[in-house]
Amino acid sequence: MDGDWRNAENGRIIPTENYSDQPYVVRTDDGAWLCCVTTGSGNEGEPGQHVLTLRSTDRGRTWIDSTMVEPDCSYENSYAVMLKAPSGRVFIFYDHNTDDIREVPHPDGRRTVKRVDSLGHFVFKYSDDHGRSWSSRRFDIPLRRFRCDRENVCGGRICFFWNVGRAFVYGGEVYVTLNKLGDPCFGHSEGVLLHSPDLLQVVDPALASWETLPDGDEGLKTPPGGGDIAEEHNIAVLSDGSFYDTYRTVDGLTVEAVSRDRGHTWSAPRWMRRADGRLMKNPRAANFVWRCANGKYLYWFHNHGGKPFIDKRSMWGDRNPVWVCPGVETDTPEGRSIRWGAPELLLYHPDASKMMSYPDLVEDGGGYFFTETEKRIARSHEIPAAFLEKLWAALDGEVTVGSQVLFSAAGGEECDPVTLPDLAAGAGFSCEFAFGAAEPGVLFDSRGVDGRGMVVEYTADRRLSLCVDDSRQKWRAVSEIVPRFSRAAIVVDGGPGIVSFITDGVFLDGGDDREFGWRRFNPATRNCVNAARWRIGKKIAEFRIWNSALLTCEAAALTRRK
Repeated sequence: MDGDWRNAENGRIIPTENYSDQPYVVRTDDGAWLCCVTTGSGNEGEPGQHVLTLRSTDRGRTWIDSTMVEPDCSYENSYAVMLKAPSGRVFIFYDHNTDDIREVPHPDGRRTVKRVDSLGHFVFKYSDDHGRSWSSRRFDIPLRRFRCDRENVCGGRICFFWNVGRAFVYGGEVYVTLNKLGDPCFGHSEGVLLHSPDLLQVVDPALASWETLPDGDEGLKTPPGGGDIAEEHNIAVLSDGSFYDTYRTVDGLTVEAVSRDRGHTWSAPRWMRRADGRLMKNPRAANFVWRCANGKYLYWFHNHGGKPFIDKRSMWGDRNPVWVCPGVETDTPEGRSIRWGAPELLLYHPDASKMMSYPDLVEDGGGYFFTETEKRIARSHEIPAAFLEKLWAALDGEVTVGSQVLFSAAGGEECDPVTLPDLAAGAGFSCEFAFGAAEPGVLFDSRGVDGRGMVVEYTADRRLSLCVDDSRQKWRAVSEIVPRFSRAAIVVDGGPGIVSFITDGVFLDGGDDREFGWRRFNPATRNCVNAARWRIGKKIAEFRIWNSALLTCEAAALTRRK
C-alpha cells in the first residue's frame, strides 16, 4: 500500500463477521471508543443479522470487548445508533424483529418478501459499564402510525423502518431519527424524529415517554417534483437550536430541511446547494453532516448523481470516492443555516467497484477520525487536522497554495519539456491557465511524432478536454459544457485516478449536462513526456503546471475572477 492517507486500504480495520454495516462510534467516559456495527455471517438482510459492539482504548488501532447486544436472541436485530448520556450511560437504539416474522406480502400482491431486517419493533438497551455489557432488558419505543404505515401492505399492523442517523440530546431531551418505509421493498420512504423528554431523568427506562415527530400525518419528503425516496435522515443541531436535516433521494440530489421548533414542524424541503449555487449531487447513498467541536461543519457525500438515473447501478452505486464539503454557520431571515464550500476528495479505494458508506466522525485529542464500511470491511481513518482546517479557512477566503509551479509560459510560446510527476506512483499535477479570450482551440500541446504527450483543448462544443498518451495507453477526460470563463484549472490526481475541472472558482460537477463532473483515468499511466517542444496556444494569456494535484479550494482561489 502507498502512503496516501486518502487510500481506504490504509485505514485500520474494525473486526466484524462477513457483513459489516454502520460502524458508529461514541467516546465513553473511561476514554474508550465504543463502536456498534450491524454484522452477520451472511449478506445484508439475511437471517441471523445482529448488532455487535466493540471497544478500543487506543483510538481504533485494536479492538476488545466484542459483545452481542442480543446474546440470547436469534431474531434479526439491525441498524444500531448510540447515544452517550451526560451521566455516562450509553443507550443503543436498533431495529428488532421481535415477533419473528419470516415473510410479508409483496406490494405486487402476488409474491412475498422474505427480507425481515427492517420491520417489527424499534427498541433500545443501555450500558452502565462503558459498553462492556448491555442491559438484559429491551425497551420498545412506540411508533405513531403515519399515512404511509396505514397504507402499507400490512395495513399498519406491521411497520417497516430503519435508522442511520446519530441520536442526540438537546435541552436535556433525547432525539432519534427514523426512516419510515411505505413498503417492504424500499420503494417509498420518509423521515421522522422520535423524541423523549424524560429518558435521561426516569429511573426505569420503560417509563420514558415518546412522541413521533413531525406533527401531522406525513414525515419529511422530497421537494416538489422529487421522487418517493426521502431517507437516511441525519440531523445536526445549529448554534441557535435549529435542527438541520440532510437526506438522500433517488433524484441524484440531496435535500435539506430545518426545524426551528425542535422537530414539530419543518421548513419546506429544498435541494441542497453549495455557496456558489451548485446543487449537491449524490446517488442513493448516505450523506451525513457533523458539527465539529470548533462549531464548524463537515458534509460527507459522493459528488455525483445526475437526473434522471439510467440504471439501478447508478442509483445505488458509485460510492467511491468519498468527497467532503466544509461548512460554517450563516444568518438567514429565518435563523441560522449552513454555508457550504467546495467539494474535496476525502477517501478513495483503488478498486473502483468498492463502495464506502455509513460513516461516522470521531474527534479525539485534536484529531479527526472517520469510520466507514464497504459492507464487508469496516475501517477507521485518521484525517490530518491541517487538511480540514485548510478547507474551513478557505470559506473565509484564506487559501495558501501548497504546491510549487513546475512550468510557466505565455500564449504562443514554445518551450523545452519538463518532467511531470509520476501518476503511476500516485503523484499528480495541475494545469492552470488564463484566457485572453475564451475561444475554442488547443491550449497546450506536448505531443511528439509518435503521439505520446498531453494536449489540453477548449473544444468546439465548449468543453475543456485533457488527453494523455503514454505510448501504451491513451485516455481523455472532458468537462461539462462551459460557455464562457476567464480562468480554469484541470487537476490530475494519480492516487484515485481522478481528473477535476474548475473554472472561475467553481468546481464543475457536470451540471445538467452530465452525471459526473469529475472523470476517472487509469492511474497506472506512465510518464508521457518526450523530446518534443511544448506549445502554448496563442489565445492563452498564461499557462502554468503545478507539481501536485491541487485541492479544490486551491484551484478555486487561483481561478477565481480577479
